[in-house]
Amino acid sequence: MDKQEELLAEVRDEFGLVRVLQVGDYRFLEFGAAVEQSCVFMRDPSWLEYDYTRAMLMGALCHPAPETALFLGLGAGTLTQACLEFLPLEDVEAIELRPAVPELAMRYLGLQNDSRLYVRIGDAVELLESAETADLIFVDLYTDVGPAAAHLAWNFLKRCQEKLNPDGWLIINQWGTDDDKPLGAALLRGLFHRHYWECPVKEGNVVLLVPAELEQTLDEEGLRQRAACLAPRLGYSLDSLIAALRPAS
Repeated sequence: MDKQEELLAEVRDEFGLVRVLQVGDYRFLEFGAAVEQSCVFMRDPSWLEYDYTRAMLMGALCHPAPETALFLGLGAGTLTQACLEFLPLEDVEAIELRPAVPELAMRYLGLQNDSRLYVRIGDAVELLESAETADLIFVDLYTDVGPAAAHLAWNFLKRCQEKLNPDGWLIINQWGTDDDKPLGAALLRGLFHRHYWECPVKEGNVVLLVPAELEQTLDEEGLRQRAACLAPRLGYSLDSLIAALRPAS
């Protein structure tokens, strides 16, 4: 029997509508006209339900011991919470455009008030310059009509890479095209000199793993070992996502 959908909260701001819905043990953050932005399993808010979020966590494991992370786009905070739970992070900054989003995430979606997490409200394009450098930078900037304009801006993505510490990784959740390529593939290849890795996922997105420097490579064996060690705590394996990794196409 289908579980009934329950509306828990609805906020309208200058960017449109934000809603929180519950179906059984799951709560959903939606933007606009029923565009699902995040899904939270309320029994365990650090559980990652979507493959694209698992792929972004897998990308974080490219770094053997990250201490700092910057999230551009918070949403319900599931990925942020998973990273705080499963990675040795000491300092995490998140930049979110809409004030209602972190408020709803903390009130309804299980986002914890962790002393390591600092949330700033504003446009990531404007606030990036004042952000601290980080070992991991996650870019997940979407509106209810698709990727934000900044998501495909050369200068913005270049500045994101430049904010990485040595040996750091930039992890981008990018829309996929019908031919299984990331949106803006030609721009991305030029910007990052074809030196990055792609992980296509079943939601249709392509997660990009971009190293800080051209000399930096992906240690796939180390990645597999770290993922295997973490799997019992996660409750799922990342092996299929690691197997899907491919060099920039």
